Amino acid sequence: MPKIRKLKQDPPEGWELIEPTLDELERKMREAETDSHEGKRRVEALWPIFKIHHQKSRYIFDLYHKRKAISKNLYDFCIAEGLADKNIIAKWKKQGYENLCCLRCIQTRDTNYGTNCICRVPKNKLEAGKIVECIHCGCRGCSG
Repeated sequence: MPKIRKLKQDPPEGWELIEPTLDELERKMREAETDSHEGKRRVEALWPIFKIHHQKSRYIFDLYHKRKAISKNLYDFCIAEGLADKNIIAKWKKQGYENLCCLRCIQTRDTNYGTNCICRVPKNKLEAGKIVECIHCGCRGCSG
C-alpha cells in the first residue's frame, strides 16, 4: 500500500505545478528504501536514498533561487513540510558549497584526520584517472 503524505496545512498557490515532480521523487524514494541490499556494503545501501533526498532539495532550491518559478510562500511551505532540507539549502547559498552533495561531507568529525570528505577535493588535485567515491553518500566529487 502506498504511503500517503498528510500535509500539516493547506498548500499555497502553485503547489499543483510542483506536486507531480515531488510525487515522482517520493515514489523513487520508496523504491530505494525497499530495494534489496544483498551484496552491498552497509553504507552503499543508503546511497540511493541520499541521492533522491538531494534531488528533491535541489529541485525546490532551483525553482525558488535560480529560476524564480515559485513564490516565497510555496518555498517556505516546502521547507516547513520537510519536502526540502533547509540546512543543505543554506549551505548551497554560500560560496564554495554550491554543489555540496550532503552535510556529512563537510563535517570534520566523521573523518580520520579531522578534514573534509574526499569528494570535496577538486578533481585537478587528485591523481589522474583515479575514481573517488565518498563513503557517506557515494558522491564522486562535489567541490567547486
